[in-house]
Amino acid sequence: MIIDAQESLYKVGNKTFHCGTHVTMELIGGKWKCIILWYLRHGETRFSALKKYMPDITEKMLSIQLQALENNRFISKKVIGEKPPLKVYYQLTSLGRSLLPIIELITNWGDNYGKTNGRLIKPKV
Repeated sequence: MIIDAQESLYKVGNKTFHCGTHVTMELIGGKWKCIILWYLRHGETRFSALKKYMPDITEKMLSIQLQALENNRFISKKVIGEKPPLKVYYQLTSLGRSLLPIIELITNWGDNYGKTNGRLIKPKV
C-alpha cells in the first residue's frame, strides 16, 4: 500500500502482502469465515449447531473453514470424550473476538442493503 508516497509491504509467515486489506482478506475472506465467527460470538458452539445455522454449507466445507480459523488462531476447539461420538465445541479466541466490531459493521451494512434492495422473507421451518 502506498501511504504518503511510501510503499509498505507486510511479510507474514512465508507470504508477502501489499496492504492491510490484503492481510485481512487472506485470513477471513471467502464465503463462510466471517459468518462462522459471527455465530461464535455468544460462546462455545458445537459443530452441529454451526451446520444448522448455515444450512447451505457442506459438512466438509464447514470442517475446512473451522480448521483454517483454528490454524490462524481466531477460534479454539475443545474435544470432550475419547470415543465417538465425541462432543466438539468451538469458541472465539481473544484474536477472534477482536474481529467482532468489524464483522458487526459488515453485518449491519448487509442488513441495511438487504432491506433497501430486497425484502425480508421468513425462513423455511
